[in-house]
Amino acid sequence: MESEHSLESFCDALWLEEGLSSATRAAYRSDLQSLADFLSDSQCGRALPQARPEDLLAYIALRHASSKSTSANRRLSCMRRYYRWLMQRGIRGDDPSAAIRSARQPARVPHTLSEEQVETLLKAPDTATLLGLRDKAMLECLYATGMRVSELVSLRLAQVSMRDAVVKVVGKGNKERLVPLGEEALHWIGRWLREGRSVVLGARTSDALFPTAQAEPMTRQRFWVLLRNYARKAGIRAALSPHGLRHAFATHLLNHGADLRVVQLLLGHADITTTQIYTHVARERLRQLHAAHHPRA
Repeated sequence: MESEHSLESFCDALWLEEGLSSATRAAYRSDLQSLADFLSDSQCGRALPQARPEDLLAYIALRHASSKSTSANRRLSCMRRYYRWLMQRGIRGDDPSAAIRSARQPARVPHTLSEEQVETLLKAPDTATLLGLRDKAMLECLYATGMRVSELVSLRLAQVSMRDAVVKVVGKGNKERLVPLGEEALHWIGRWLREGRSVVLGARTSDALFPTAQAEPMTRQRFWVLLRNYARKAGIRAALSPHGLRHAFATHLLNHGADLRVVQLLLGHADITTTQIYTHVARERLRQLHAAHHPRA
């Protein structure tokens, strides 16, 4: 009960103090519950708050064979956050995870689409239909702003200013940022608002910018299915997720000379090191252009 109460209190603190999303809190809870189950079933028989460094190492060793380095580091990050929280509350005087080193992992280079592939994808929806018009506006908005798919599907009417051509994006930790809307995105969102949205809603009401035919905000999973279908229609065989257009947004900006700090602000990254993964993709593109067009390449 002590372990369960402490775990629930920690998850509540993630929401109250840091504003983390329900998905992030669920991931933390799942990781810590798995550790708590291991501790209670093992010979040590300790509750989660009383774990020792050797207990955590034994758990990590048990999970090592079936884990990627990224998963192992996520679990370790979760442990560190939890035990530091216990220290702040005076429940523990030390962090048993402090001396555990992170697993080495290869540099993460995001897969992205070429500008030609993006153009083909954006032409895939049938704008002669109401839902096709909505999907076209969503894809244009996603590529124009680089927002996360969770941010896109949760957009409300009040967050978009057609006059100022900006959208107020509510990101991780409920942090807000203003992102410009380009002419194409502005055009298609405007058409959707004028010609499609009220017809789809009928007599029902919703403040969602892109409601479904059931007058509900679209889920991330549903948008993923739509994107995959449009990618197939556009002849894009590479694996594509909603994050792919976010990657394309950042990479194409850098390819065209955008400042890294500007891209960081537009993406809503708290740390610029997160944004720097896109510089590798941009450098690769420059190498390809050099090899294809320089006479002595």
